[in-house]
Amino acid sequence: MRKNLMNHFRLVTVVVLTLATWTTRQAVAAEFSQPDSVAHPNVFLWTDTCNVWVLRDGDAALLIDLGDGSVLEQLPKIGVKRVEWVLFTHHHREQCQGAPRLAGSETKIGAPAAERALFEKPTDFRKMQVRLQDPFTIHGASFVRPPIRPIAIDRAFEKMDTFQWRGHEFWCIDTKGSSPGAMSYLLRTKSGWLAFSGDVMLEGAKLHTWFDSEWDYGFAAGVWALANSAGQVAGYDPEWLLPSHGPAIRRPAKQLSAFQDKLRRFEKLLIRGYPVSTFSGAAQDRLSRPTKVPHVWQVSPHVYKFRGPDYYPNFYLIIADSGRGLAIDCGLIKPEVLDQAIVGMREHLGLKGIDAMVPTHMHGDHFLQGPHLREKWGTELWALDRMSNVCEHPEWFDYAAPIQSYGKGIDGVRFNRLFKDGEKLNWEGFELTVDWMPGQTEFALCVQGVIDGKRIAFTGDNLFGDPSDPAQTGHEAMVAHNSAILEEGYIVGSEYLARIKPDLLLGGHSYVMPEPAAFIERYRRWSYDMRDAFRDLIREEDYRYGFDPFWVRAQPYRSTVRAGESIELTLHVRNFLKREQTQRIEIHAPPGLVIEPATIELRLPAESRQQSRIRVRAAPDTRPGVQLIAFDITRDGHRCGELFDAIVEIPKTGP
Repeated sequence: MRKNLMNHFRLVTVVVLTLATWTTRQAVAAEFSQPDSVAHPNVFLWTDTCNVWVLRDGDAALLIDLGDGSVLEQLPKIGVKRVEWVLFTHHHREQCQGAPRLAGSETKIGAPAAERALFEKPTDFRKMQVRLQDPFTIHGASFVRPPIRPIAIDRAFEKMDTFQWRGHEFWCIDTKGSSPGAMSYLLRTKSGWLAFSGDVMLEGAKLHTWFDSEWDYGFAAGVWALANSAGQVAGYDPEWLLPSHGPAIRRPAKQLSAFQDKLRRFEKLLIRGYPVSTFSGAAQDRLSRPTKVPHVWQVSPHVYKFRGPDYYPNFYLIIADSGRGLAIDCGLIKPEVLDQAIVGMREHLGLKGIDAMVPTHMHGDHFLQGPHLREKWGTELWALDRMSNVCEHPEWFDYAAPIQSYGKGIDGVRFNRLFKDGEKLNWEGFELTVDWMPGQTEFALCVQGVIDGKRIAFTGDNLFGDPSDPAQTGHEAMVAHNSAILEEGYIVGSEYLARIKPDLLLGGHSYVMPEPAAFIERYRRWSYDMRDAFRDLIREEDYRYGFDPFWVRAQPYRSTVRAGESIELTLHVRNFLKREQTQRIEIHAPPGLVIEPATIELRLPAESRQQSRIRVRAAPDTRPGVQLIAFDITRDGHRCGELFDAIVEIPKTGP
């Protein structure tokens, strides 16, 4: 009995000592933690806006990423007196927003050469007047997140460089994907490779954010890059994957393999669901026939369009028996070609005038010639009410393909008439309905009704293809920067089409799609599969926090304020969760700009949106030019960092 009591006492003592050690370690973990203190006693982790990895050597340290810089004040706790190098894995603000704290120190900075300009010239990648081909944009909408102040780089690493520090040799590996020039730093140790991998992959074979890897308009360049980068890292069979977000991953080989498989499945859903740029011209339209007017084709007795080889304009025209016309979309057509066609239709098709033009959605290529129609032919411009602001004031937003991005000198278009969702339009004997039909973007409509005995739906750019091909799902570009959350986009739009059961789809860019019932059903199933794929890929509790680049946004996104004056912005904040949420947003600005209030505290009910107003004041001596304001977000206690921004231009004064 005594022996059993002694054994029990020893066991309790061991447990208590173990718990004491664990508790001490947890207390340290509130500041620093170590993924493997036995094999790697000099590798520490600090977490604020991102993971900051500390490699200690004596009383000196090298940091991988910097976060908000708070690590610098805490380093003495682990015996570090000076930081000799900071190596950035990529340019995202949450990785480097603390860089100003290095001012006056002897710390040197290394970063990927492919992203040097993003660090050193950040405002080069924010423009007041955007263009389709601006670098690092999706038709003008930026997918990079540069710091609000320049960061000078002492050494820019090319892919396959090596870097020596106090006997430690890092191999610099190109692992773009989470950003266009991201880099991993591989360190060989006695027990195996340590892979400081940035945002290549997170625990659970997950992605940090999707909107950072969305590099093109509905294709998959970022996905391919991510998969290839994961494959590169996997080749080292690292002992530890040390990412920029989330926990360290021991022996990550299986997860890296699973991640690549997941990306391959994801890519098949993401790539457009019809043969774009290959066989699309052959399947674009098998129904319409040429008229007496060159290149104007007849879809049905009252409906016309343009058609030509490798020609994808936006223009449908309903001509009533009275000779009055109603246009759906008008863009990507030279004014002289449009005018010539209108003259020809007046002569041969009985056209007397075009009463109105209705753009199907916010993209500039669908209403570029709206102002021309209005000025030359007296045509009114009509739209859905929720499209008004984004078409009239595209500078208020950072969406893809605004009308100004086409470089035609049109900065916005005002409408003569705005419809409510579901509003009836009785025009020249036709009973049409203007419905909200999101998909490719939330700012979209469908004009539908019975014309020539068939229910016709003018569907814009939501789906394209050949309905008779059972392999096609028809979806157009899946682009988050279009404001295209699936539950408010393609899912809504596909369910809408399934409900109204059209006989004929007249899509944007001259697509005519007859007998679409089975096609619509494939499109509908795809929309749910795509949502589920995003849920599986993105690490957030609700995938939309990693999908939507606008869950905190300023309106206007682009503003002008003169030195010595101020402007007001409205901050739009969203809670996707089915429970109440708190958000704390610190607004950070470069010298010369003062934000009032500098911090906003919000309590958002479940699945809600809120607005807050802030004032931006420019000091009299503020440097002219474009300035960046960043929103440092803490959501339910989780620090996200400076995820989103707004642009303020201070104009030059004097001669």
